[in-house]
Amino acid sequence: MVGARNASANGVRFARQLAAELGAAGYAVISGIGRGIDTATHRGALESGTLAVMGGGVDVVYPKQNAALYEETVARGMVISEPPLATVPQARHFPRRNRIISGLARGVVVVEAAPRSGSLITARLAGEQGREVFAVPGSPLDPRSRGCNGLIRDGATLVQGAEDVVEARAGMMLQVLDEPRRDEFTAPDMAGVGESELASARPALLELLGPSPVPIDELLRQSRLTPALLLTILLELELAGRLERHIGSQISLIKSM
Repeated sequence: MVGARNASANGVRFARQLAAELGAAGYAVISGIGRGIDTATHRGALESGTLAVMGGGVDVVYPKQNAALYEETVARGMVISEPPLATVPQARHFPRRNRIISGLARGVVVVEAAPRSGSLITARLAGEQGREVFAVPGSPLDPRSRGCNGLIRDGATLVQGAEDVVEARAGMMLQVLDEPRRDEFTAPDMAGVGESELASARPALLELLGPSPVPIDELLRQSRLTPALLLTILLELELAGRLERHIGSQISLIKSM
């Protein structure tokens, strides 16, 4: 379950209640132990057990105000992380963390999300990974609800309570999450991308991007960057609200105002 860091009081209350009800129904609840919806999710699921995916090292609490929640989660649930111990969280770590959150789950529930937010990136990753995407509707006057309302418009399952998730989940029981073995495929080493490599690669990639959509495969060929470098920079741009995705795995650059 993911959502806005600057969540509304109603959003926080709903996320906590939903997490508690899903936990009572026998489901493990996963989130990123960030502010707002993440915090409410973990607190709601503490009684049944919850899993937190960290943005930095598994021993580095972020944000600091969640230190007590972190200790409770360690004692009553599980905390995992991809970066090495003592790694201080940076912006580029969170898209990688989000792909783990969605990858571990059979479904991702979004509770409040602004357009071009990290929560919507998690929802997109969930769709690409074959997971079910759920969204909690909200007022069209609240910017924090626009992302969720957009997900519902695009086909996400509308959630008004735990029963909506449980019913949809019942139809997914027979689905197999394992991917077919492809011996020729080697996954890019996302954790091995260094800051110096990123700093030198960003200008070259930005030079190739513009307002006209271009296929990601074409960028890969022309930039001669590794897939790990290319995808990391694209995720950075998307988080900064500077990247727009189009049909057919094409992207374009949104000029900063």
